Amino acid sequence: MSYDENQPPARPRRPGRGNLTIAVAALVPTALAGWLVWQSMNGPEKNEPPKVLPLPSGQTTAGKPGPGASSHTDSASPSASPSPSPTQGSKRPDAKGSASGPLSGKVVVVDPGHNPGNFRHSAEINRLVDIGTNRKECDTTGTSTNDGYTEAEFTRDVSQRLRTLLEKQGATVEFTHDNDRPFGPCVDERARIGNKAKADAVISIHADGAGIGDRGFHVILPALVNAGAADTTEIVGPSRELGERIAGRFVRATGSAPSNYVGDGTGLDVRKDLGGLNLSTVPKVFIECGNMRDPKDAALLKSSAWRQQAALGMAEGIAGYLKG
Repeated sequence: MSYDENQPPARPRRPGRGNLTIAVAALVPTALAGWLVWQSMNGPEKNEPPKVLPLPSGQTTAGKPGPGASSHTDSASPSASPSPSPTQGSKRPDAKGSASGPLSGKVVVVDPGHNPGNFRHSAEINRLVDIGTNRKECDTTGTSTNDGYTEAEFTRDVSQRLRTLLEKQGATVEFTHDNDRPFGPCVDERARIGNKAKADAVISIHADGAGIGDRGFHVILPALVNAGAADTTEIVGPSRELGERIAGRFVRATGSAPSNYVGDGTGLDVRKDLGGLNLSTVPKVFIECGNMRDPKDAALLKSSAWRQQAALGMAEGIAGYLKG
């Protein structure tokens, strides 16, 4: 599911983009087209999955619980399952990267979208939190493929693969959660974890829940927001650069095309309704790796080999951004 923390399922996605989206769209098609041309001339890399070709656009359900999202209403008492204190991220004892790697001294926060336990904690994740522009749900359950492979399972797997690749290059990697809490964290806490870590880059990993025929990936960038607790003034530019780097490398690594239903073919989308972006004070992007509700995209998302390539594309994009 595209990570919209509180849009009702029946409401269609806003077709409008805004000036910043148009500016981004003008900058990126050339870069992405270049990767696609490179692929067409040289063929996919060895062991790379087939290239995903754009299909006719359909109406998006991005930003809303997809048909596979659970409506589970069982909830547990917060006191029965205490969660970590606010702004506490997940660190492993060996979280430090190699001191000699090219990303030595860099901190990357990886945010696996959703949490498998959210299905059992409806009351807790439905609690409203402040995202600056308004109030939205703490978190959502995410979507799933038609045969039940959940977005939360997907995001955790890819996040772990990404962590391994970044640590091999010397980066210190922190997670917002890593199977260490019963639900959440809430979207505002996810932002605070990256802020507290003074992260050089943050990536929130997701998969979408759009209609059949809607295919491909897109990277979500923060819009210019200055309202309440939200002020993205300082991160809009760096986040766009981070997103462009990731989008370009994701094309090459996975063979997937940019979304045919979001971003006007650029692979980029600018949004101001996501608390995880609004409240960030460090460069941050979201990535929707594909559409879990489309059978062809779902087959890729369920492939271990493809997920490794997806993690590689993200790692290369992040590394390129951090190395300048």
